[in-house]
Amino acid sequence: MTRPIHKSIACGRRQKGRRSAVGKTAFLLMTLVAAEAPAQQKPTTGYAPVNGIKMYYEVHGSGAPVVLLHGAFMTITNNWTGWIGELSKTRKVIAVEMQGHGRTADGPREISSANLADDVAALLSYLKIPRADVIGYSMGGAVAMQCAIRHPDKVGKAVIISSTFRRNGMVAEAVEHIPKLTADDFKGSPIEAEYKKLSPTPDDFPKFVQRVLATASTENEFEAEMLKANTTPMFFIHGDADGVRLEHVAEMFRLKGGEVHGDMKPRSASRLAILPDTTHVTLMQRMSIIVPMVNDFLDAKP
Repeated sequence: MTRPIHKSIACGRRQKGRRSAVGKTAFLLMTLVAAEAPAQQKPTTGYAPVNGIKMYYEVHGSGAPVVLLHGAFMTITNNWTGWIGELSKTRKVIAVEMQGHGRTADGPREISSANLADDVAALLSYLKIPRADVIGYSMGGAVAMQCAIRHPDKVGKAVIISSTFRRNGMVAEAVEHIPKLTADDFKGSPIEAEYKKLSPTPDDFPKFVQRVLATASTENEFEAEMLKANTTPMFFIHGDADGVRLEHVAEMFRLKGGEVHGDMKPRSASRLAILPDTTHVTLMQRMSIIVPMVNDFLDAKP
């Protein structure tokens, strides 16, 4: 799989010897989805006609624009609970649901990071926003990198949360087990419930799972040189147990000019943060730590 799928689902694979992991992960997912979002002003919502689909979006707050890109199988609600309220205090937050996810219907194209990035660029044109920052989690992080590479004129800065740019960036366990998932592994989960609640095709959840995994398991992302050549400042945020190989995290940061002695020479405009005792799922619960760092990064002048 070339994009990191929600590692909580990987743990949910029903197989002998993994029952306790399934229970723990299900609890974490329930905690994430059930969290109460702080009261906030009602957003502007709509559907943008982009590349043959109608993409659902919400606009919160005002200020410099930033686009939120969710993880695989996820929606605005179960990915960005709490985040939108914090970020929209000082920014115009555009939250989207990408092809096949949430309120956005699927289409005949592959659900690839390249296609999804093109949709984001088209959405910005539709909203008459010439340039925006992007924040992507998991699959959304790969989409954010593709936005910067494919549409550099439209992206200011990119925040990449627990993501990779190629399949072997994940630890071996994730590479092995995630492609084997089926809709049955989501039975009774908030992911399944959210899909059936919001999707225009609520009975197509098994097909949706197959579609996401089929592309994720075979797609080639992009070459390291493409990331190196891109001039968009990027902030890579990971947990020390988030399922992404530390070697890959270091590689991404090096490609963006990292690994220098900042007291002896100019530092890269890109940044890296690794949070201790933090997994792929619990990263999103570290909002009080991450959001201030993200705001500092996005506000920093060259």
